[in-house]
Amino acid sequence: METNLDAARIILSTETLWILNTALALIMFGVALNLSISDFLRLVKQPKPVLVGVSSQFLLLPLITLAMVYLIQPLASVALGMFMVASSPGGVVSNFYSHLARGNAALSITLTAIATLSAIVLTPLNLTLLGTAYEPTAIILKAISISPWDMIQLVGLVLGVPITAGIWVNYRFPIFAKRIRKGFKTGSIVFFVFLVIMVIYQNRAVFFEYAGYVAGLVLLHNFVALFTGFTWARFWKLPGADVRSLTIETGIQNCGLALLLILTFFEGLGGMALLAAFWGMWHLVSGLLIASIWSRVPLRKEAWV
Repeated sequence: METNLDAARIILSTETLWILNTALALIMFGVALNLSISDFLRLVKQPKPVLVGVSSQFLLLPLITLAMVYLIQPLASVALGMFMVASSPGGVVSNFYSHLARGNAALSITLTAIATLSAIVLTPLNLTLLGTAYEPTAIILKAISISPWDMIQLVGLVLGVPITAGIWVNYRFPIFAKRIRKGFKTGSIVFFVFLVIMVIYQNRAVFFEYAGYVAGLVLLHNFVALFTGFTWARFWKLPGADVRSLTIETGIQNCGLALLLILTFFEGLGGMALLAAFWGMWHLVSGLLIASIWSRVPLRKEAWV
């Protein structure tokens, strides 16, 4: 069974892949309708929480994921899926969860903006570094011969272009942006979730056969991601609201981007796609869970934040 999972492929038509690209770009455009230049300037005005958040996402989580892979030694394709998820920026629902959790919504938005644009370079770079640092995944990377530059171009297209366009629309037509942002973002996310479900349904034989193998890893990896953000923010003695936002930003990954890159560059490699898809479903549950708990706990009464 294990060998079969490494060899399994998630099949997706060219037309569906293009729709997936478009859906992700539209989601990022919807996210960017909430962004402004001031969100980026916050890095200059308040660098500490932003730098702590970015380092948690793009430095600490990837390194801890590498340590997890060496310790657990999952199948090579599954390990590469863990690397892909850990190399991705924060997920598109992290801002909503941060607001629900009574976190620092402004910090969450700033981290989304900076992490998303940084991902154009850092996601391909981290995936390459992590993948080559573990011999079984290095063999896959060598066999597929992934071009980091090609990956940067695609990530720039589906992240950089719509983010820039959304910020411009928000700056140039603020009333229009305010009017459409909620419905646009909600609609695009629902559409994307529908596409992911369709991909799973079309390849249900593979997903159902190996679901049990990756489910435990996904739960553990997601818990580690949330715990990493929480402890890293606490280590730097950030305020409680910032701790909540950084926890959520680190634990909610852009699995849509991860899945798109897997389907595009890795030909739907079974273990990778399976892990990213399960991550994408589960972090919606875990994020809502922790945000709902925190929403009931006033910051001034917290003993554990």
